[in-house]
Amino acid sequence: MGGTVVAVAQSATHSFSKPVGECIRLLAGLGVEGDAHLGATVQHRSRIAKFGHLPNLRQVHLMQAELLDELHAAGFAIKPGDMGENVTTQGLDLLGLPTATLLRLGDTAIIEVTGLRNPCRQLNDFRPGLMQATLDRDAAGNLIRKAGIMATVVTGGAVRAGDPITVTLPAGTHRPLEPV
Repeated sequence: MGGTVVAVAQSATHSFSKPVGECIRLLAGLGVEGDAHLGATVQHRSRIAKFGHLPNLRQVHLMQAELLDELHAAGFAIKPGDMGENVTTQGLDLLGLPTATLLRLGDTAIIEVTGLRNPCRQLNDFRPGLMQATLDRDAAGNLIRKAGIMATVVTGGAVRAGDPITVTLPAGTHRPLEPV
């Protein structure tokens, strides 16, 4: 099981979108070098006042290119980095991974999946109707959040478009992803 990195992005400001670049560098225990969300503790503006002392479980944001294709088919002009993700992937069901899955990105970087990104109203500020387009319901009526997953950096390293992604599932009982 694996996939490919399609694009990488980072932004030093808390802007919604992140510009795509040639390479990002992941720093163990911190996140993406030069990114506004870099840090061992919570860095997201909407959470820092209440949860700023807690560990940062949202150091790296990953999103499937397949979602971008789905959104494009629904009439949204969305490209990698537009929704604030650091790593855009292809060929890997990110939403189906269990919590604590390890992903090796390229030669050395390893991240641990912590949970789902919870879509917020900023999506609608970027493109009206986008938040609803990133939500769905399964056959039982349960909410499906499709706006990507979050991870922490276990081992640092450079990540580039075209890098392979290798998956190592956690031992024991798998816990489904929940919003972090």
